[in-house]
Amino acid sequence: METSDGWMFGLENLSHLILRKSYELLVDMEDFEGGKVFARYSSFSVDPESFGFTLHVSGFTDGGAGDSLSNHNGSKFSTFDKDQDTWPSNCARSFLGGFWYGKGCHITNPNGVYRWGADGTIHAIGVIWFTWKGNNYSLTSISMKVRPVQ
Repeated sequence: METSDGWMFGLENLSHLILRKSYELLVDMEDFEGGKVFARYSSFSVDPESFGFTLHVSGFTDGGAGDSLSNHNGSKFSTFDKDQDTWPSNCARSFLGGFWYGKGCHITNPNGVYRWGADGTIHAIGVIWFTWKGNNYSLTSISMKVRPVQ
């Protein structure tokens, strides 16, 4: 896991790269049984640091994964040492990752702890995409890809 400075550097670059065009987002994921699904969002952007790296995502298309990201729309990016979520506690510390934690912290946690599939030992700390596998199944991979809208 990177320090918040690493996250902020990456997010600042991302926000500048996607500033002048319209972008879409594809989230690919795989479980430990070899199942592969995706979620696509026709509109994706991230505000600069002065606005807390706020996430803007809409236009969901289901590729079998369900929509676990729209709940995070409008959220600022939180890390262990920069709590920008609206939850009373720090979501990044509670769920061991850095992300755009939304209402009730998360229904996706792609930067969570890499675990081996189904594991409810510690609730919802894994690599989670709730609408596909629930809160206690950690995915083997998840990737988020952006490209200009065609």
